[in-house]
Parts: sequence; C-alpha cells; structure tokens
Amino acid sequence: MNEADAAELADDLFRRESGRMVASLVARLGTSRLQLAEDVVQDAMVKALQTWPYRGMPANPAAWLMQTAKNLALDALRREKRWNEKVDGIAAERERWLSTALEAESEEPLSDDTLRMMFVCFHPQLSIEAQTALALRTLCGLSPAEIAAAFLTSEAAIAKRLVRTRQQIRDLGLPFAVPDPVELPERLHGVLGTLYLLFNEGYKASRGDRLVREDLCREAIRLTHLLTTQTVTVTPAVHALLALMLFTGSRLAGRTDDVGNLLRLHEQDRASWDHSMIAEGVRHLGLASSGDSLSPYHLEAGIAALHSLAESAEATDWARILSLYDQLLVLAPSPVTAMNRAVAVARVHGPSAGMAALDELLPCPTLESRHLYHAIRGTFASELGQLGEALRCFRQAGDLASLPAERDFIARRINECRETLEES
Repeated sequence: MNEADAAELADDLFRRESGRMVASLVARLGTSRLQLAEDVVQDAMVKALQTWPYRGMPANPAAWLMQTAKNLALDALRREKRWNEKVDGIAAERERWLSTALEAESEEPLSDDTLRMMFVCFHPQLSIEAQTALALRTLCGLSPAEIAAAFLTSEAAIAKRLVRTRQQIRDLGLPFAVPDPVELPERLHGVLGTLYLLFNEGYKASRGDRLVREDLCREAIRLTHLLTTQTVTVTPAVHALLALMLFTGSRLAGRTDDVGNLLRLHEQDRASWDHSMIAEGVRHLGLASSGDSLSPYHLEAGIAALHSLAESAEATDWARILSLYDQLLVLAPSPVTAMNRAVAVARVHGPSAGMAALDELLPCPTLESRHLYHAIRGTFASELGQLGEALRCFRQAGDLASLPAERDFIARRINECRETLEES
C-alpha cells in the first residue's frame, strides 16, 4: 500500500468511524474529556497514515483505529495527576472498559453509542445551534466548512461556536450520561434536525471533489431507522424523516451518468432508482400519518414521494407539489424552501411566474450567495428565450459553485446557451 492509497483509505475510515469512536470514548471518559476524545481520534488517524504504507493495512482497520485511540487516551490519563496515583487502577479500568463495552450498549434505552451521544449533545442548557453544530462535528465527522454550508454561515463563525460550546459544557459540568427515557422525547427535535443535515450533506456535499457521499446518507438512514425501533423515540416525525431519506436516497444512483455528469431530475433514468427503498419509504410515510401532528418532514417526504412515484418526469404532479411547498412555507419558512417553491411555480404556471416568485425573494444575501439560485434563474431565463440573461446567470452560478460536478454542469448549460445564440 502506497502513501496515497493509505491516505484515501484513512480519510474514508475517518468519515465513517470518527463519530462512533468519539462517541464511544466520551461515553466512558465523560464530558470533561470531550476534547481529549477528539484529539486521540485525530492522532489515531495520523498514526494510520504513518504506519499502514509500510506495515500494511490491518485485517480490521476500524478496530485498529479504535484500539489505537483507546491506547492514546489511556496514555493521556496516566499523565493526569489524579489518574496517576494508582497504576493498577488504570489497568483495571482498561480491562473493565474493554470487557464491558459491548455489554453496556445493551443495557441502555438506546442501543448505539453514536445515537446515545447525539441525545447527550442536545442538552437543554445549550442553544439549538450549539447542539447541532457540536453533534455534526463531534459525532458525524463534518468539518467546520461543511457545517457552515448547512447553517448558511461562515466557517469562522462555526469554529468559534464549537469552541464556545465545548467551553460551556466544561463550565456547566454537563453530564454526558444517557438522558432519562422520559427526557428523550424533549431532545428528539434537535436529533432529527442533525440527522436531516447529515443526510443532506451526503446527498449533495458542500465541499470536496465528490458530489455524493453515500457513507453519510447511509449513516443518517441507519440512525433514523434505529429511532423507529425504540419505544421512547418513535414518533410520526421520525417515520416521516426516514421516509424522506428513503425517497431521496433511492435516486442516488441516477444523479450522474456513466461518466459522472450531473443529471437533473427529469433527465435521470428512473429504472436506476432503488425501488425497494421507495417501497420502504411509502411504508414509513404511511406510519407517519398516525397521530395529529404535522412536521416539516411530513411535507418534505410528501414532495419527495410525488417525485419518486411518478412514472415519468412529465407525469409528476407539480400542482400537488406546489401545494405542499405552500404548506411548508407556513410551517417552516426559509429562503431555500421559497427558492424550491419557485421551481414548482414555474412547472405549474410557467417560467415567467417562476421568475416572478424568485424576484419576490430579493434582496436575500442567503440565496444570492448560492450557486443554485442563479442556476434556477438561468434556467427560467433560458426557457423564456432570454439567452443573454441566462448566460449572465449561469456564469454567476459557475463562479459560486464549489464542486467540480456542479461547475461542469453549469459549463454545459453555458455552452447550450451559446450554441442556441449562434444558431439564431
């Protein structure tokens, strides 16, 4: 294994395992050592990069990383005065930790370290923004830049928020113990929001070379499904969120063509969609209809279902989709939802109406700083025959796009406009 291969494998493992490793460490070391847990996980990754190219990859890389992180944590504990009083006590603690870790999981109301720690992060004494940023960074392995994209803010602001949150946890002495079962429903809202953002980052990465990060989508689906198996956490909103993920995730294979070009929804081969996931999404959407509550996830899942169940792009019920967007804007207004609604307006009432719907949102720095907003404007302008305006919008979108696949897609749209202008 060469250094490049080792680096790629370690990066992939870090994305998949870092959250679980931090969760496992903090669950046993406590809140005061949250930074230690994050540090030793990072150091374990560095050791992998230093070791694997020369000694070969271990049979179980994830287990190797976890054991290395544990050893580093124990070394750090030995250096702490209060832990250094009795070496035998440290050894006993290590044996207890290694021998009872799996047993401890089955004794808690939630059976997954990452999910338990996610609920722990959502302590009511922390703001919802702090809770979500901490969970996404510590447990989901997202970088500050990726979290900033999810929050529509700057990387520096997220970095400061994370520092303040860790300090607040230490100052308040918040216990990183599993919440009482009666407290779990109160924290569920934040957990669902974090899983929603995690899935979105996987479906459309905000940074890097890859458009899609299926590992994040799979982890979000796994954890959300786990919530449906727990009596204390299963609610209609949980089923609705899982349905949304399944409907959306079913289209992952169709998002690009054979050479990696990004495809719009109406260009995708629906035979490539995962119809077993769609069927499972329908089942969970049915379960979500129990009870009297209506969450944003219900409405978004309904929109995703209409796209997934349509036999063709032409058969899509855009009128119903527009109605659901209208309800979503009332229940959970946001600039991005309003932008997406404009697409439905254009499909129902024509591109001129869609452009007017976008104009009504201005000025809006949040939208005007996103490449997708300008790409949508360019699409409407192109459909209206305003090719000069379309070119201007697509060029602005290209300047703002962060992923190679997005920039390539926009470049193709620019070329289409130029060719049409030359022919006219």
